[in-house]
Amino acid sequence: MKGKKILIGISGSIAAYKIPILVRLLIKAHAEVRVVMTPAAKDFVSPLVLSTLSKHNVTWQLFEDDAWENHVMLGRWADIMIVTPASANTIAKMANGLCDNLLLATYLSSTCPVFVAPAMDEDMYEHPSHKNNLNKLIEYGNHIIPSSHGELASGLVGMGRMAEPEEIVEQITTFFKKKERLSGKKALITAGPTYENIDPVRFIGNYSSGKMGVAIADALADQGCVVHLILGPSNQKASNALVKTINVRSANEMYEQSISLFEKMDIAVMSAAVADYTPTNTATEKIKKKKSEDLELTLTKTKDILKSLGAIKQDNQLLVGFALESVNEKSYALKKLEEKNADFIVLNSIRDKGAGFGHDTNKVTIFEKNGTETPFSLKPKTEVAQDIVEKIISLLPA
Repeated sequence: MKGKKILIGISGSIAAYKIPILVRLLIKAHAEVRVVMTPAAKDFVSPLVLSTLSKHNVTWQLFEDDAWENHVMLGRWADIMIVTPASANTIAKMANGLCDNLLLATYLSSTCPVFVAPAMDEDMYEHPSHKNNLNKLIEYGNHIIPSSHGELASGLVGMGRMAEPEEIVEQITTFFKKKERLSGKKALITAGPTYENIDPVRFIGNYSSGKMGVAIADALADQGCVVHLILGPSNQKASNALVKTINVRSANEMYEQSISLFEKMDIAVMSAAVADYTPTNTATEKIKKKKSEDLELTLTKTKDILKSLGAIKQDNQLLVGFALESVNEKSYALKKLEEKNADFIVLNSIRDKGAGFGHDTNKVTIFEKNGTETPFSLKPKTEVAQDIVEKIISLLPA
């Protein structure tokens, strides 16, 4: 924790009385701490106490004494941001991009990982709208520090009690330790679709959004890995600065970039939905509609990127493939695992509701070379990416 820059965001909740203890624990662990509050939070904990403990001014408004508080720089300063306690109101605003105070402005400007520790009464905690907002935050890549069951400010006993300061420090410490597990490693990720031109205005493509591959790239980078992301046509963007994105359009462009980079990589994850076929000839001018009812289009197989990398893979490299199937899913995944010389295959089926192209969630099963089969439940793609990265770390050659 030494030297880590931690930004604490406090919202209006009685649980804010615990935050001076959290600040003190982080300072004792040699972290640098700054605090931003909502105006309502001042009713529950003293800014003077927090500034004394953190040795930094505590801020709660965008404008003070004709000066502008630079929330952008504050959000970029931190290694992590912790919103704690996070009230139902603040969580709802974070989930829906609302920005009416300094804490929210800082959150929306932050470029670091964000932890959220909810605190509220049980009925609010269990309300479907709150659960939906928490799921949104998870989909955005935030880390939720779960509330516990216990005595609440209302006098009831139930879910919604904010995690204790010691628990929060433990989770942050674990997070920083995990970030170092792939330090010094390099990874190659392919993501998104490819577009195969028919003429200057038409192409053959698919519905891949690139969300899964970009989530894996960010998850690997969060572990300290330097990532080269080869991204087909997609509006997705990696959030981690350790991800270097190379934009391509066609299957052949993705193949060329993958082959040129692979030799220097420790890890390669082929999650892109690469076109299996491309037009044999691409028209240089727009094809005009003809009198005949039919237009014949001749297609040629594209180069198999996963198989090509599997053929040159060294013992110190880990190769991961993806299989999106609709029938005989397991048999096709196992066949791909064997034929492509991959270390494991991530299978998802378009028959599973909420899985596959375009969704924010996915449901996968991992098949390893040693015969191990590991199924996972439907979950946000950011969490699926974490599962895949944990598998990579467990199998990575020493």
